[in-house]
Amino acid sequence: MGTWGSGNFDDDTAADHLSIVTDRLIAEVAEAMAGDPVRIEADEYWGVAVPCNLELLYLLNQQGYVGAELPKADVIEGWKASYLPIWERSIDELDPKPEHRTARREILVRTFDQLTTLARARHR
Repeated sequence: MGTWGSGNFDDDTAADHLSIVTDRLIAEVAEAMAGDPVRIEADEYWGVAVPCNLELLYLLNQQGYVGAELPKADVIEGWKASYLPIWERSIDELDPKPEHRTARREILVRTFDQLTTLARARHR
C-alpha cells in the first residue's frame, strides 16, 4: 500500500474509496440524464440532485485528490444541453419570482461550466 502524506486522502485505499464515491456520483448523473426527462424537472428529485452531484464532483476534484474521477468535458456539455431546457420549461410551470429564476439559472450554468473547465484541464 502506498502512502504519500498524512492527510485523509493520502494513500492508496483512500484513493480507491474516492474513486468509488466519484464514480457513483457520475453514474447517478448519467442515469438521470439518460432516463425520463420528467425525472430532472426543477421540482423532481434528480432535477435537484444532478446539480448537487456535479458540485460535489467539482469540489472533490478541485482538491487534487488522487482517485477523484471526472467525466469528459463533452459529456458534461451534453448533460448541460439536455438539462437546462428541461429546467427552464419546468421552473416556469412553478411560477417562481423572476429574480429567483434568474439567480438559480446562473448558478446552474456556473455549476456545469466550472466542472466542464476542470474536466478539460484534467483530460488534456
